[in-house]
Amino acid sequence: MLSRMAKRENPYISLIANIVLPTIVLTRLSVDGLLGPTYGLLAALSFPITYGALDFWRRKKVNFFSALGLASVLLTGGIGLLKLDPQYIALKEAGVPLLVSFAVFASMKTKFPIVKSFLQKLMDYDKVQTALEERKNTEAFDRHMTFANHLFAGSFLVSAALNFFLAKWIVVSAPGTEAFNAELGKMTALSFPVIALPITLMMAFVLYGIISKTEQLTDLNMEDFFFGAKGKEKEGSVS
Repeated sequence: MLSRMAKRENPYISLIANIVLPTIVLTRLSVDGLLGPTYGLLAALSFPITYGALDFWRRKKVNFFSALGLASVLLTGGIGLLKLDPQYIALKEAGVPLLVSFAVFASMKTKFPIVKSFLQKLMDYDKVQTALEERKNTEAFDRHMTFANHLFAGSFLVSAALNFFLAKWIVVSAPGTEAFNAELGKMTALSFPVIALPITLMMAFVLYGIISKTEQLTDLNMEDFFFGAKGKEKEGSVS
């Protein structure tokens, strides 16, 4: 149990590496006389890329969302270094969450919906299924999970729209200039309060609804199934 906890992502380090440091470099150090636009952009991108590589090395596994985030960073760098039209930034910012939304919708047609796969890492899913079958509430739970999948996918559609309009509003200068880097830094800084925070709250609402519905349909308390049953936690702590 302790070894698994040690491998969980530190949200504060993630925030610093992916938002704070790139923002500082892009807005303060990308001027001529310091790093300049090109090296400033490369330096800013190096933080999320290094963080992603170290996180992969530590966990020894590829996470779909982490891989998508790294691809997004590389696309931003490509647009900046190739000096493409800044409108591609807006398209890229919208395209990444749009792709996630489509992936969530598509997964609902398979045996491994993304939300279900995510929950299996957070709760004792076998225990929940057993309790549902005993109370003949499996179909009701499945209906709620379908609803949760739609909400989860919908949150990324909202993110795509917010990303597009934020990038379209802020990033207007040509890549390869100080102004472009500064605008990119401003967009990165605003992406957390304007986009990431509301979407995180929306996802928390979805998770809260799943937990509440699970408690209602299984007659179990959250402590009995969330993050594993108490018995499992004790067993894992010994190892």
